[in-house]
Amino acid sequence: MPGTLVPEKVAGKIVVCDRGVSARVQKGLVVRDAGGAGMVLSNTAANGQELVADAHLLPAAGVGETEGTAIKSYVASAPNPTATVVVAGTEVGVRPSPVVAAFSSRGPNMVTPEILKPDMIAPGVNILASWTGKAGPTGLAADTRRVGFNIISGTSMSCPHVSGLAALLRSAHPEWSPAAVRSALMTTAYASYSGGSSLLDAATGGMATPFDYGAGHVDPARALDPGLVYDLGTRDYVDFLCALKYSSTMIAAVARSREYACAENKTYSVGALNYPSFSVAYSTANGDGGGDSATVTHTRTLTNVGGAGTYKASTSLAAAKGVAVDVEPAELEFTSVGEKKSYTVRFTSKSQPSGTAGFGRLVWSDGKHSVASPIAFTWT
Repeated sequence: MPGTLVPEKVAGKIVVCDRGVSARVQKGLVVRDAGGAGMVLSNTAANGQELVADAHLLPAAGVGETEGTAIKSYVASAPNPTATVVVAGTEVGVRPSPVVAAFSSRGPNMVTPEILKPDMIAPGVNILASWTGKAGPTGLAADTRRVGFNIISGTSMSCPHVSGLAALLRSAHPEWSPAAVRSALMTTAYASYSGGSSLLDAATGGMATPFDYGAGHVDPARALDPGLVYDLGTRDYVDFLCALKYSSTMIAAVARSREYACAENKTYSVGALNYPSFSVAYSTANGDGGGDSATVTHTRTLTNVGGAGTYKASTSLAAAKGVAVDVEPAELEFTSVGEKKSYTVRFTSKSQPSGTAGFGRLVWSDGKHSVASPIAFTWT
């Protein structure tokens, strides 16, 4: 933090700093202002092995938690520890790639458990892009440098990637609704590497789940031709709010109109929202699970945006033990563009311990297109 380093101890030295609390680039500023020659920025358990590029104000290197622990051990044990910061060049073809960023937003959805979040992931780590001339690359007031390009990480980088893809899809399919665009991006996303193994999580080093990547990583080429989409209109969202017990006044505030209301003689279900993913929320019979089976029902409608074809449903529940899934009907035939077909999915499971989670996948395929939806199960 500013003012915490003693210049007499730091002058001419390379300082090892831990990530966290203050901005990464601000740590470098503090070291520089204290007379430091350079900095090694070490990840802690919160960031694991994920490295984020920064335009530091002094020579600096970022290292993972494992390397940082080794470096700090060396500093503490060697009588005269030394270090050199070397520019090693650009690495390409790094594998595995992509991995879920350690800072990426995670599920489950604590507000509405019946809706799976996140929707998808997109490139957001170490993104090279043009940069304003109004600020230095660190964004700090003390940074007087001006550059045409910068490297930034965060949701602020994945968001414009998805926004650009949405514009691409709308240019190719101007008749698509925003929900159709989202559906195309989600149902064509990939959740595994070319070899078949699941995407990894940089935060843990282990396999990621739909609570980390949603439907998966966006795939622009496949999204242009998804075959089928899960579409939504204004009335669908109003019915969703009705299922959440919103009052007429609350709905009018959201819809900016008083023409929408909930019918007293109609039964609304959160599981009826035509979303491209499934989140199945069970109530645990008791804290340890057990007891009778419970069935949760979701309904969906698919709209054909491709050619004629017959789609068959398949499910994968390798990461959801003890859950049975029934899709009715299990086959849908489309003969024309714009044609809509509905189906029902029943998820049946015995009660499991509170806090348990499981995952699966539902895919509709005609042999050419694979319209995939992630499934998340939770017991609370």
